[in-house]
Amino acid sequence: MPSTPPAHRRPRAALAMGADAAAAVLPPDSLAALAGVCTLAPQPALDDFTTGTARAVLADTEVLVTGWGCPPIHAGVLAAAPALRAVVHTAGSVRGHVTEACWDRGIEVSSAAAAANALPVAEYTVAMILLSGKRVLERARDYRATRARDAWLATPPGVGNYRRTVGILSASLIGRRVIELLRPYDLRVLLHDPYVTDTEATALGAHPVGLPALFAGSDVVSVHTPLLPSTTGLVDRELLTSMRPDAVLVNTARGAVVDQEALTDVLRAERIRAVLDVTDPDPLPEDHPLWDCDNALITPHLAGSQGNELRRLADLAVGEVARWAAGDGFSHPVRRERLAFLA
Repeated sequence: MPSTPPAHRRPRAALAMGADAAAAVLPPDSLAALAGVCTLAPQPALDDFTTGTARAVLADTEVLVTGWGCPPIHAGVLAAAPALRAVVHTAGSVRGHVTEACWDRGIEVSSAAAAANALPVAEYTVAMILLSGKRVLERARDYRATRARDAWLATPPGVGNYRRTVGILSASLIGRRVIELLRPYDLRVLLHDPYVTDTEATALGAHPVGLPALFAGSDVVSVHTPLLPSTTGLVDRELLTSMRPDAVLVNTARGAVVDQEALTDVLRAERIRAVLDVTDPDPLPEDHPLWDCDNALITPHLAGSQGNELRRLADLAVGEVARWAAGDGFSHPVRRERLAFLA
């Protein structure tokens, strides 16, 4: 099994990601910081492990710093990388590139999903929960069209965020962060997660409920479950039609967790509202009827790290490589036994 290097030795590292990802996540100053804690292979980043250049780099690489666009690290790649002992991922899920062969060889894995990429997703979710409660987008659209302010004292009592009920589907990394960020507000938080005990849910600050109760009893349901065979289509027609009139579905997880056809029908009937940062398929076809639903806000994956938030990913990667090089292990390890519960 690969072992952590002797303390304070500079491990040999290489970048493995798409060129666009490398440029966005690791600008020159971040590359310089990374090069300060390891011996970094010359650029460009590897996006194809089959080339002669890649094979030469892999031959003595101990740490791969990966990102969006990294090819799968399968047994053939590992055969060309006999010294590889760790993968530090600068994005979210490692499912696309860390294969069973990596786990079998004992490669240590770290991901920015928990400490870095989960935070902006949770912030986006909380913002959308609060904005939807005030109906900000709809009221701003009406204001633009009429140039007339609504009579604020006559605002319907269903508008606002006082004592609204927010349902969280899955206490994932992001789901837990959303619950934490909601604590200062006068909101009641429900949680459904079959892997979380009632005691654990209460400690998080949420009231545990069954799946039907979550959808029937919430003003907003926010989806944070990973896409697994068992969760594909989990949010089905029955659950969607059970939601309170004018309730809001927020999905920042994966589009396929929700039955897209059923959601489209419910939205077109104007029974509920939705905030969708992900869809199925993703992106939606240009002629998809969801585009014509005024009660659906569809955003192009804005929730995850973008712009200056990418710096958080770079900083975490540099810190993880530094810790590993010093023999301290990763602060944000990904465990093989937890893969079934991760996005």
